[in-house]
Amino acid sequence: MFGKRSFANSKDRSGKITKQPKRSFRETSKQKQQMIDKMESVRMDSPMMESVSPSLTSAIVTIVVGADQRLFAAHEDVLCHSPYFAEALRGQFFESANRRIDLPTEEPEIFSCILEYLYKGDYYPRLVHDKRRQTWMLEGAVTSPDPNKKGDRVAAVEPTFFHSGINDIILRDTAVYCAADRYGLEELKKLSLRKQGLQSGIEVGTILRSARYAYENTPDSDSRLRAHYLALIIRSRKTFKRSGTMQMEMEIGGKLFFDLFVAMCNHVDDIVDASNARTPKTI
Repeated sequence: MFGKRSFANSKDRSGKITKQPKRSFRETSKQKQQMIDKMESVRMDSPMMESVSPSLTSAIVTIVVGADQRLFAAHEDVLCHSPYFAEALRGQFFESANRRIDLPTEEPEIFSCILEYLYKGDYYPRLVHDKRRQTWMLEGAVTSPDPNKKGDRVAAVEPTFFHSGINDIILRDTAVYCAADRYGLEELKKLSLRKQGLQSGIEVGTILRSARYAYENTPDSDSRLRAHYLALIIRSRKTFKRSGTMQMEMEIGGKLFFDLFVAMCNHVDDIVDASNARTPKTI
């Protein structure tokens, strides 16, 4: 059923997670500017991106994160841009001197990204616009040394991290997206999804673990991150087909693979419809 498997070499890695479709026309300067303006807007739920900055003299809140109880500190006004934290602090209104929020199941590295976003409007590596190429890239990204991936950008920062909750490695931006969903930061979800689309060379096993994590930590009503993974697997189907990891994951099953089946059926239908539309009708 499956072709030749490869577990350790570069063939068991996917290409870019999100690839822009080819266009048959040249975008006008106005269209490019609209895209830039749209991407800048994804940071507007950060207090630092408001026309009037929040008061950084507001009460300091202690946040205790993870099983190791790592301590973070943040201004109340900054945290309250998240509906989740605003609600948590509302219950501590009369405890102005000792305000504290416990997040025992959160990953410190991910919460650090959340806090950096709330203060700065982005998290490292930042999303930056390459004016010369009229494209978006991650801060510090360099051109891939692989001659087969000419023009691709490689992130200067490792895109994965060890998640203690699942005891394995997943994509950081996926975990940020899921955390942003929990904390009600819709614009951060858009930003993290955009960043994830700029990653490349991710191992199949990491992608599938991250996809499962996405399914387990987002509601059925939010399909954006899930659709991102389905599109990636379909686009890189040759890589996934020969992966032993993919076979094992499919044998385990789950909603991910039912959705993948539906997405692939729709993909085939689109190809058939396009083919029929190009075929001249005969009488």
